This record gives sequence, C-alpha cells and structure tokens, in this order.
Amino acid sequence: MSAPPRARTPQAVLFACGQNSIRSVMAASLLQQMFPKALYVKSAGVKKGELDPFVVAVMEELGQDVSKHKPTTFEELDDWEGLNFDLIVTLSPEAHHKALELTRTNAADVEYWPTQDPSGVEGNREQKLQAYREVLDSLLLRIRKRFAKGGAASG
Repeated sequence: MSAPPRARTPQAVLFACGQNSIRSVMAASLLQQMFPKALYVKSAGVKKGELDPFVVAVMEELGQDVSKHKPTTFEELDDWEGLNFDLIVTLSPEAHHKALELTRTNAADVEYWPTQDPSGVEGNREQKLQAYREVLDSLLLRIRKRFAKGGAASG
C-alpha cells in the first residue's frame, strides 16, 4: 500500500513568496544545502523584487552564498523551464493564491507555510539582522520537519 501523496518526498520543490527576494530565497538555499543531489529546488515570487542584502548577510552566517540569486517570477520560471514541480511551498498569502491558481492545470501539491516578512522590522542593523535570523530559523525547522527522511536518524 503506497503512502498518501503528502508523505512522499518530492523530487522537485518550488518555494514561493511575494517578490522572491527574502523568504523563498532562504528556504530554497536551505533545502538545496540539505539535499544537494536528491532534490531539484527553485524559488519564485508573484512579483519581481530585488535581492535583499540582509538575506545575503544571514545566509553567509551559515556559509551559504546567495549573492548571485536573481529574483524570478512564476511566469519567468514557467517560460524558462516550465513549472514541473511535485511540491510548491508558499510562504506568503499572495504566493499561495498564485500557486493554487497554477495548480489547476499542474499536478503539484501546495503547502502553505505562513512566514513573516522581516523587511518591515524597524531598528538598527543588528535588530534587523535578528529579525531575518528568526525567519531563517523558523524556515530551517519547518524544512527539517517536512523533509526529514523517515527513520533515517535512528540506528
């Protein structure tokens, strides 16, 4: 008897948020780092933004370089390579609505992980970095929980 679709580990994962400049960039980089050869991972946004320098800084703290990331929209991704993903993880309400729209014609599971946008946090550089680190930590926990290999840790 096969497992329900949500229990399967997908082969291709798309992380999506509003502008593909903060949350989806972090999540895609984290998952790619965990499974460099096992998964195809991309990110996209509803609209095209500019890569946030605080994302580059907090990812660098983990030894991950996202400085060359170019924000991409769903449409651009579809034009370049198609939207052939098993799973679309949405991190903002607008990305969730867009993904649901797209999956009317694509057979992909959609999961909504509401994730705060840290770019609105006021304060000095360290306070802003802390807000980005908190988002990064919450994404890391969700990714580990969702993509952990069943039983691989025991033994």
